[in-house]
Amino acid sequence: MSFRTRTLRVAAAVAASAAVVGLSACGGSTEASGGGADGEVRDVTLMLNWYPYGEHAPFYYGVDEGIFEEHGINLTIKAGQGSTKTVQAVGQGQVDFGWADTPPVLANVDKGVKVKSIGVFLQTTPSAVQVFADSGIESPADLEGKTIAVSSGDAPTTTFPVFLEAAGVEADAVNQQNLDAAGKMAAMMSGQVDGLIGFAHDQGPTIAAKSGKDVEYLRYSDAGLNFFSNGLVANAADIESDPELMEDMLAAVSESFEAAIEDPEAAAASMEGKDPQLPAQDVVLEQWKQTMELLHTDATEGMAPGLNDPADWENTIKILSDAGIIEEAKPAETYFDGSFAPEGK
Repeated sequence: MSFRTRTLRVAAAVAASAAVVGLSACGGSTEASGGGADGEVRDVTLMLNWYPYGEHAPFYYGVDEGIFEEHGINLTIKAGQGSTKTVQAVGQGQVDFGWADTPPVLANVDKGVKVKSIGVFLQTTPSAVQVFADSGIESPADLEGKTIAVSSGDAPTTTFPVFLEAAGVEADAVNQQNLDAAGKMAAMMSGQVDGLIGFAHDQGPTIAAKSGKDVEYLRYSDAGLNFFSNGLVANAADIESDPELMEDMLAAVSESFEAAIEDPEAAAASMEGKDPQLPAQDVVLEQWKQTMELLHTDATEGMAPGLNDPADWENTIKILSDAGIIEEAKPAETYFDGSFAPEGK
């Protein structure tokens, strides 16, 4: 059955968990209400967490396949410059929806930015130490005495000591060199550092393609440290004003992710030529394939993309509180809205 015509239904298990996922409303750019059911199509803007890369393939594929249009949405995708800026743009009403990393979402909410998560899609953290396969680094214990490039203040770096503790490695046994995203990759490829910390599904395939060398990962999740990553964010006030758009947007995104999972090659191809900073097509495809492995936890396996489990939210909040990214572990409803769930099989 084509994803352009598929109507997703809520299974009993999904319906029972409906309260755990939130939806959001639009900002000021929408012109009509009612979604796709009455045939009206409204303009909606989405700001990404960064410049487009393979993780974002479902959005472009969903547009090309008419999925967003079927849900009454004419989607404009905007490049981002980091999750914090995306969250703030949503809070200021500059865009209708944001695609942002959960740690900056929570941190900005605590600082008074009026946004909420409406559902996390990357439910397994992509945070990892990335090293060349010939580096001799095969386990966290091998990091002792090595120099790893980090970016001060980002979630993978801030939670790095927690990862080392979980892996049984003293934090001061690993040297850290603070660099920006581009600098980290350049330093690793030139041999100035032994590896870097970042999102494995983004930087890893890029480094492998540019260097011609295999990259391996020491994933935080493999050490038992997992927390939510990227998902949809909306202005908190807007969440209350247009529930129909919220249903339409989350349903369209969830369906687009399912479509992209069904045909990864077509999803990656839909991004070609869409942004001048886009990686090569083979890198985009590899990035999306790696993203597909991050979309669920044990609690949500088999459910629609974007459906969250309450225990996963509680775990994320605790980890980020313990790491100092947020000052205290507030109730989950402080950070996300659970009024609507994406429909699922």
